[in-house]
Amino acid sequence: MKNILITGANKGIGFETAKQLAEQGHRVFIGSRDAEKGEQAVAKLAQQGLAVELLTIDIGDSYSVIQALEQLERRIEALDVLINNAGIAGNMPQDFVNGSIENLRLIFETNFFGTVQTTRAFLPLLKKSTAAHIINVTSEVASITLRTATGRNLNRDKYNAYGASKTALNAFTVMLANELQPYGIRVNSVTPGYTATDLNQFQGAKTPEQGAWPIVKLANETDERVTAKFFNDGGEVPW
Repeated sequence: MKNILITGANKGIGFETAKQLAEQGHRVFIGSRDAEKGEQAVAKLAQQGLAVELLTIDIGDSYSVIQALEQLERRIEALDVLINNAGIAGNMPQDFVNGSIENLRLIFETNFFGTVQTTRAFLPLLKKSTAAHIINVTSEVASITLRTATGRNLNRDKYNAYGASKTALNAFTVMLANELQPYGIRVNSVTPGYTATDLNQFQGAKTPEQGAWPIVKLANETDERVTAKFFNDGGEVPW
């Protein structure tokens, strides 16, 4: 059994990831910015016979992050898996010609800076694990290789600001993995794929159950050599 924290887990892919990992017997903490919505998610899973715990955390608020860390330190001795799932899609348009700088900053503040500050705060608890793993939930629209491939889906290119924030997150994955290698902490990126959630007005082709699968699989990965990589449900994704 692993101690697992999932940010942004009161709904969508995060919620389904929590459900599947709880079904497998892990101790799962649902990170939620809104305490009431988090309690509702916990209650919903309890009705299905699954025991998960709420951790109120707003990854964009440094005070909230520290408070969440202090709460978790009182409940567990070590954190085995941190799944950085919380994020926002941002407003449209997102192209760099017409999109607003304010929207770009807001997207990066949550998807990149929020994730970085949350990860940094929980590192002491992760270092107490014998096999810690940090998983950054990203997107295939973050892949520069796929973005420049012939025949790419141009409709998906409209998520430019969002994609750029996740490209930065992928860079963070690789660089942090290198920094944490001496501590034996693995860091990887994973994309759930184009999943129908409120992030994209439920336009995705995959269900949340399907989208959660590659995240759950990676959370259960035990090979110490698997670090600084980018995955989807079919295997490795090119950066």
